[in-house]
Amino acid sequence: MAKMPQVYLPLVHRFTPGLYIREIFMPAGTLVSTRTHKTTHPYIIKQGKYQVIDQEGKGDVVEAPFTGITQSGTRRVINIIEDTIWISFHITDKTNLDEINDDLSYTENEGLPKEFIPACYGKPRDVLMP
Repeated sequence: MAKMPQVYLPLVHRFTPGLYIREIFMPAGTLVSTRTHKTTHPYIIKQGKYQVIDQEGKGDVVEAPFTGITQSGTRRVINIIEDTIWISFHITDKTNLDEINDDLSYTENEGLPKEFIPACYGKPRDVLMP
């Protein structure tokens, strides 16, 4: 998967007092590997359809609208079947995206070559919304 072409996955960031909301668009035909999550938090699938395979090897097809809970320690591989918009909600007072990313997920991934940069954390910088 690390040798596949990278796809830029646009993010929209929203902040309210004590809450960070992250929205990501993932186009159909994309294969996504998430980072390992440090926190338990809710998410909503606003649009789309995808197949997710968790660390236990379970595979499910999920279709919008859908609401779920990501458990701490979760890492997913996601095959995007239809253009998907995924929104997650995180309790924090921080607004610095690098600090938030460090608080929410582990950056280490022994399965990826050192030169590989995960698309959703690369440049151009993500869209910030009030």
